[in-house]
This record gives sequence, structure tokens and C-alpha cells, in this order.
Amino acid sequence: MNANNGFVRAWRALGAIILAAAMAACGGGGGDSGSSSSSSNSNGANQVTVTVSNATGVVNLPMVSVTVCAPGSTSNCQTINNIQVDTMSYGLRIVNTAMSQVLGSLAVTTDGSGNQIAECTVFADGYTWGSVRKADVTIGGKTAGSVPVAVIGDMSSSTVPTVCANTGTAENTVSALGANGILGIGVSPYDCGSSCVNSASGSPYFKCPGGTSCTQTTVALADQVTNPVVKFSSDNNGILLTMPAVSSSGATSATGTMTFGIGTQSNNVLSASQKFGTDSGGNVNGSFNSAALTAAFFDSGSNGYFFEDNSLTTCSQSGYTSWYCPASATTRTVSVSNASGAAASGTVTLPIQSAFTLFNSGNFAFNDLAGHIGLTGYFDVGMPFFYGRTVYFGYDMTQVGGSQTPYVAF
Repeated sequence: MNANNGFVRAWRALGAIILAAAMAACGGGGGDSGSSSSSSNSNGANQVTVTVSNATGVVNLPMVSVTVCAPGSTSNCQTINNIQVDTMSYGLRIVNTAMSQVLGSLAVTTDGSGNQIAECTVFADGYTWGSVRKADVTIGGKTAGSVPVAVIGDMSSSTVPTVCANTGTAENTVSALGANGILGIGVSPYDCGSSCVNSASGSPYFKCPGGTSCTQTTVALADQVTNPVVKFSSDNNGILLTMPAVSSSGATSATGTMTFGIGTQSNNVLSASQKFGTDSGGNVNGSFNSAALTAAFFDSGSNGYFFEDNSLTTCSQSGYTSWYCPASATTRTVSVSNASGAAASGTVTLPIQSAFTLFNSGNFAFNDLAGHIGLTGYFDVGMPFFYGRTVYFGYDMTQVGGSQTPYVAF
């Protein structure tokens, strides 16, 4: 297994944190531990199976299947597998080649002057670029109509604005992205929100006259890339991600369930022992090694735990130096609290093993894989945390006329 391929899927959430700042500043072989499963073939209509496997050769990537249809059509559709579930981004993004059967039936979004709208989405490991289009989106048994989605890589690389290209490496193909797309089901309904309605400064959206000469622009909420879940007619106030436990040596695969809605049906009752209010992006307050954090977040889109700790040995092997390789199994504890500073607080203890050993085990689902992100003050509680528990993400419904404020619970 290529450790670098594992690593590049790592920092999706952190990219969301630094997106506005970046835009503004720029103007295996081996053993087998079997598989694990918490899902059955009898999912409810508000559920979909989530699978971690070797489908793309990258560890700890939770995947679902999504069906995309031309708006209003039930026949002009395509089901796309291997869409990564990301709890720290917002909206559906699909690589153009993975949706070739239906892409031509999805009209490109334009502004009032007829200029094509495109989006540059910046993650800490690179960026994606492409048009914004509307589609009907079905996940499990739930359908959202006319959802703005981002199409990755359908525009020429020559159209990528400098402000976007300067943020990192292009990830506009399936091989570069490590998946056919990304399903952002984090706490925000929109990937930008009111700030992109009111100002083009720092906006990820661009207007492209004739599909070229793209410049940053404002975009109405109705045209912004949108979390499909909030557009379901019911079960739309959050999600539960339930994954099975895996052993300290990992598993070849793991199958769990994503459930839509919280407290709306008997299969999504909130039964967490810890609940923390987040900010609009999903971040909570925290501390680590007796130092306050800028942000902590719970991120299925990161394939490891990512944080800075000089007391942990990093891997010395070529291609693995961004991962931790302690001589023996160890743990680290991070304290988390409400983003608002209110009283609720708790601790999360994370197991850590040698990444080199894990990567060369032949397994793909790990609960103890950790690395460092190069930025002090952030603690990315990534996909390893999700094994063996249910994690709830309550949505910021105030952005869509409701009263619920965002939270994470487990």
C-alpha cells in the first residue's frame, strides 16, 4: 500500500477552516483481521449503507452510493458508487467522469447575466474545480429535488483562476481525489452561506463569461452547493453515522449505516452520553497537552487522527514521515467543550499504533491511525474515532428557517 495515497485523503476538514483565509490571501500486503459490520440488508428508508474497504486503495474512507437524476426525471439517472462521506464539508461533489451518463442532462448554473457559475473547493490536501449544476439526489430511500451540486473537473484546467490554483494540487480526477466524489453531510446546510451572498471577497464561487475569465462572485443561497439532507422533505435535521468496532490491528473492511434525521423516527433517537454545541462549521472548543486549541472537530473525511505532538515518534520510513509510529501502542486524550464556551465538556481518548505497521497489515479500517497536520492548535478527530460508536451531527437549522443550532454528540 502506498502511504502517501493514504495521507492525501487526510485533511479535508482543515481545508474548510482555512478556505476563506486562503482565498483572501491569494486575491498494503500482509495479514488479514477479517471484516466488521454493523449494518444489515434491511435498512430503513432513512438509512444508507456505509462501507470502508479497499475499493480505491486508500485506508479509512467511508463510502456510500448516490443516485443523481436530471431534475424532475425518474429515468434519466445514474447511480454512482464510492462517494466519500465527509462530516466536515457541506454538499455533494462528483468527478465529471464518474457521472458521464447523466452529466449532459444537468444544466450549468448561471447568474442573472448568463455567466456560468463555477466553484473552487479548497481542502488542505488540494483543490477541486468545476461547474455548479442542479440535480435530484437520492441517498438510500430519501430524495432531494433540484440540489445544487459541484461537478469536479468538467472545465478546462486553463480556466482555473490563479487564486484557486495557488491553494495546492488539483484533485479533479478520480485517481487524484481517491473517490468518485465527496458527500459533505456536516452541520451546515450550505458550503458558504450568507457570507457568499453578501460579498465576493473570499468566495469559492466564480462567474465565468463564456466559461472562461473566471472571477470571484456572490451567489444566492438557492444556487450554492447544498447539503442534500436538508432538502429531504423529512428526516432532514441531522444524521447519525454508526460504524462497527474494529480491533487494534484493523480490519479488511467495515460496514456501517448512515441514518437521516435525529429524533424523527424510532431508528434515530438521540441516545448519546456526550453532546457539544459547534460553530456553524462544525468546530468545538478544546485543549490538548494543557494548551487551548484553535479548533477541534469530528471528521469522517480525514482518514486518521491529525494533531501536533512532539512527544510522539514520527515514522522514519520514506513516504510515511507524516504519520506517527510509536514504539508500542499508546493513547492521547483531547478535551472538548461547546463552541459557545458554555459549560458542557468532556474528554476523548484516542488509541495510537505505528502507522507503518498498520499500513503494511493488508487492512483498510483502522481505529488507531494518527499523523500530524503541520498546524499547531488544531485537533482533527478523524475517521478512526467513528468505529465502535454512533456519532450524531445536528444541523444548523437556523440557516433554513428553523431553531435548532448545530451540535455533535456521541
